Amino acid sequence: MFSVLSYGRLVARAVLGGLSQTDPRAGGGGGGGGGDYGLVTAGCGFGKDFRKGLLKKGACYGDDACFVARHRSADVLGVADGVGGWRDYGVDPSQFSGTLMRTCERLVKEGRFVPSNPIGILTTSYCELLQNKVPLLGSSTACIVVLDRSSHRLHTANLGDSGFLVVRGGEVVHRSDEQQHYFNTPFQLSIAPPEAEGVILSDSPDAADSTSFDVQLGDIILTATDGLFDNMPDYMILQELKKLKNSNYESIQQTARSIAEQAHELAYDPNYMSPFAQFACDNGLNVRGGKPDDITVLLSIVAEYTDW
Repeated sequence: MFSVLSYGRLVARAVLGGLSQTDPRAGGGGGGGGGDYGLVTAGCGFGKDFRKGLLKKGACYGDDACFVARHRSADVLGVADGVGGWRDYGVDPSQFSGTLMRTCERLVKEGRFVPSNPIGILTTSYCELLQNKVPLLGSSTACIVVLDRSSHRLHTANLGDSGFLVVRGGEVVHRSDEQQHYFNTPFQLSIAPPEAEGVILSDSPDAADSTSFDVQLGDIILTATDGLFDNMPDYMILQELKKLKNSNYESIQQTARSIAEQAHELAYDPNYMSPFAQFACDNGLNVRGGKPDDITVLLSIVAEYTDW
């Protein structure tokens, strides 16, 4: 397990379960409901090869990658899942997903984005990869989540089968739609060698499903790759989220770790009827058990924000 991401050590106050909780490291109190919002975020995950002791450096879990970035206008985070099939051609799938997420992170920190247009972040990042002087091959799904501080609106873009949940009052109130061409073949951004162009599956960033909606203080946002959603149904995730009682970073990190660990354990249970196995059966395949895969979980709380 590798837990490296933390963001949102801010002057924050969130309301969870009807109780007002204050980050003990915050130097003061938040304003009223009309103030800016921010995200307190922790990340955790497993690479599929974790049992072999193989962990990549940076914000990567196996072929998954992620980022959390802050700009004065918005908090932005993203996850990407590199397509493992490239390994059969001698290509490291994590290079594409990792470069895509690092490029998104840099664009946000440089202010080269519009909070209401997360597809624009994906588009600009993908175009930079296409123009990269160093050859880069691979494919990846991607999910970008942007919280506009002043408008209190969440803007999302999801391409493929990574995704997000927004939980309020113990119920899922918003979620991403999974995009599949056919069973186990998600929408994906790709860069193929010239001789394979038109043969390798590749979707445009504009094909991403985009949503915008208001959020409230205390809303829980879970953003993850398919390694989570293929192994844990919503009800299991919600059971784990009930353990999250306040908005301090340590509590969020502990819950993110608990979710990732449970998904990882279920992935290797041959007798468990996982969401992936159920989906396979629905498509006429006789499959049972979890789905061993890389798992990335970013867990965020919407809180009042005051810059430090």
